Amino acid sequence: MAGRLENRVAIVTGGGHGIGKAYARRLAGEGARVVIAELDEAAAHAVARELAEAGHQALAVATDVSDPASCQRMAAAAMERFGRIDVLVNNAAIFATVPMSRAAFDKIAVEEWDRMMSVNVKGTWLACLAVIPHMRARGYGKIINISSSTSIKGSPSRIHYVTSKAGVIGFTKTLANEVGGDNICVNCVAPGSTLSEENPDEGVLKMRGDAASVRALKRVQTPEDLTGAVLFFASSDSDFITGQTLVVDGGNCLH
Repeated sequence: MAGRLENRVAIVTGGGHGIGKAYARRLAGEGARVVIAELDEAAAHAVARELAEAGHQALAVATDVSDPASCQRMAAAAMERFGRIDVLVNNAAIFATVPMSRAAFDKIAVEEWDRMMSVNVKGTWLACLAVIPHMRARGYGKIINISSSTSIKGSPSRIHYVTSKAGVIGFTKTLANEVGGDNICVNCVAPGSTLSEENPDEGVLKMRGDAASVRALKRVQTPEDLTGAVLFFASSDSDFITGQTLVVDGGNCLH
């Protein structure tokens, strides 16, 4: 089954760290030419170098998904280098690398709420705005948005994050209806609690371990557990699937 994305071009936002880096590696391993669109420019270049050294084609692009002009530059850079865009993984979010408060609903600052929505929800929309015209021109595209199983469960102490990720699911369904006529599939992956932190402290390790205890599959979830779902939605295996959300959390949120 290797080579399912041969000659395809995939953009991974937030691809310089954690789960996004794992997505980039998996897509490249299946033959995709990968654009690492990342706020942390140094991290983007590090991942692009790693992929190039492994024999893959990759491009690092400094990208702030909350900025419309930055998203347009991201798409333009991909087109200039590779001449097409087949896949967009909307992974960039405020969560781990760009941290969030874990606090009650009435303890979250208005500024943090607004920043969360600007990146997690508006950023997904802006990246799609930049990329979809190029997909429409070719009559093909795969968009994979990243939500969270917390948006289905309603996990406490992070209401701004949960709300933003619930918005991503609604965005996915609506956009799927709007661009289906252009042969563009829009789907969503909802990860569970994942050990995505690159240098986790004891508190993080305990939190991820505690999450494992309430799953059907009782182990810590890693970024590599998520890459198969993204690859499936990026590949031709899912050409007649759109508007769907796949929960990947080891059987914690069963719906």
